[in-house]
Amino acid sequence: MKMHFCIPVSQQRPDGLGGRYVLYSVYLDGFLFCRVRYSQLHRWNEQLRRVFGNSLPPFPPKHYLAMTTSMADERRDQLEQYLQNVTVDPNMLRSDVFVDFLKLVQLDTFSITTKKVSLDIFLPDGRSIKVEALTSDTAERVLEVVSHKVGLCRELLGFFGLFLIQFCKEGKLSVMKKLVDFELPYVSLRSSEVENCGIGLRKWYLDPSLDSRLMDCRVAIDLIYMQAIQDIEKEWAKPTEEQKQKLEALRKEDNQTKFLELSQEVRHYGYVQLDPCTCDYPEPGCGAVISVGNNEISCCVTLPDNQTQDVIFQMNRVKCWQVTFLGSLLDMDGPQQTLNQNLELRFQYGEDSHWQWFVIYTQQAFLLSSCLKKMISDKMVKLAAENPEMQIEVPEQGKSRKYHVQQSQQKACSSFLPRKSKIKIVEVDCGFGTIKEDL
Repeated sequence: MKMHFCIPVSQQRPDGLGGRYVLYSVYLDGFLFCRVRYSQLHRWNEQLRRVFGNSLPPFPPKHYLAMTTSMADERRDQLEQYLQNVTVDPNMLRSDVFVDFLKLVQLDTFSITTKKVSLDIFLPDGRSIKVEALTSDTAERVLEVVSHKVGLCRELLGFFGLFLIQFCKEGKLSVMKKLVDFELPYVSLRSSEVENCGIGLRKWYLDPSLDSRLMDCRVAIDLIYMQAIQDIEKEWAKPTEEQKQKLEALRKEDNQTKFLELSQEVRHYGYVQLDPCTCDYPEPGCGAVISVGNNEISCCVTLPDNQTQDVIFQMNRVKCWQVTFLGSLLDMDGPQQTLNQNLELRFQYGEDSHWQWFVIYTQQAFLLSSCLKKMISDKMVKLAAENPEMQIEVPEQGKSRKYHVQQSQQKACSSFLPRKSKIKIVEVDCGFGTIKEDL
């Protein structure tokens, strides 16, 4: 599964011998992940190649003479493509040589040493638990520690994830990003510029029917029950008045199973809701609230006359999408460590044999893209259960799970497009048909 790695800028720095070197600022999901030199990446590629051989994507060659500006830009683009492509292989993502290098450069970039720390992990109901960890522990490792502390069945870990969450005024919250398996939660939290941020445990699937897979684990039921209550209180899930009354009665009875069964019927249950943003439909500049889940992108659009209109885009009609950074980063030593100031996600949507581009301007464009990929992954999990006679491997951020389906092999997409970059087309086969994604 490709990840949202990008290198929007690079800088020349003086070395100790009177020369200069180039430092590349690598972003993951819109947040500064690390700063790294070409020589470091080159050595890492050599180590990976000794383990994985020719399965690695091509690495940009060395230049022994001074590079021109165009050559430097080309190398930056090639390194960006390399980082995106090297994350496709789930076996590589799990390897020590892959993870250890990325752990090291994260720590080095933010001048953090390895030491024991106490991390506050927020549960879906807003309570927090403390877990003991190392600053160098990955999100995968911290999730294992959290699951052990709360008693979550290990085989259900793949249904949950750790998220960077911003706690806003009036009890509201904003999901900023999902932490990938090799990301260091302590470092991500310390390096984030987002105020009032914390690390939260939430379920990570967008098909509400997958709740049924968790019903044999008491702790899993508790967690998704907490999240269901929170989503209703935050108005992410929108029950009718009649549903509210029934849900409240079941809550008073502490009947979690029946509560979750009824929640399946609630509008936007199990969806991720983005912060208010703008879109270009039905006309440019319209305000929008985007909810993503259950194989759809649901938009509540505010029209110029302040009337609202609900627009739903079905995922099986989405042909491709891309994330574009519209701004520029000027002071890379200053506070600009996120790309979320000026982002858009545009997707091509087909209806009645007519294809049209729709644009959403949101600081959470990378999160939205991750949600779109997750809906494709959830679709394949569901198809696997319904079609046990054929086998397929579905990679998901370092985990490789084999399923049996009748569809062609699915691969998820990644996308990032700096405004002035050339557009390149990558065709990706998935359960919905062929997705062409612009990179």
